[in-house]
Amino acid sequence: MAERISHTVTPPNIGPDAHEELERLLQTLHEHGVLRFANDLVGANTEVAQVLVNGLGKPGTLNAIQNISILGMMLSRIEPSDFYRVTFALRDAMETISQHQPGKDGDKEGHDAPGVTGAYKMLHDDQLWHAILPIVDGLKAFAERLDTPVDKPVSDYTGKPTSGP
Repeated sequence: MAERISHTVTPPNIGPDAHEELERLLQTLHEHGVLRFANDLVGANTEVAQVLVNGLGKPGTLNAIQNISILGMMLSRIEPSDFYRVTFALRDAMETISQHQPGKDGDKEGHDAPGVTGAYKMLHDDQLWHAILPIVDGLKAFAERLDTPVDKPVSDYTGKPTSGP
């Protein structure tokens, strides 16, 4: 009887191996100047650090960083569905307002001053009041929040007192 032949199939080369990819990446980084930039950045380590420290130490930069963090804290408390509704409602409102600019498309019919009797009729318009009441409530909440003094925003947000001056 014949002996069995054992043969292991080598997988076909379907692309470059890791070393070839690394060499290609290195060459691309060199061609685009990224390696030179990284080398110069590492060489100028102390100068770059000094520029960063000087820039971050300015009051305007510190205010900007704190304001961005406050925006992040505020946005983290809003549900995405609520934020979506509010932002697109604002967009629709702005589009509607921009359509009613003076001098645009001339005077529109039905947009004359209502007069005393028209204003009186508007006071009894339930649909108008249902539309206005959320805005009035929102303005009340806005005014209440503006009257609240805040020394440290992070303390106000977390409810924990901060230590230090």
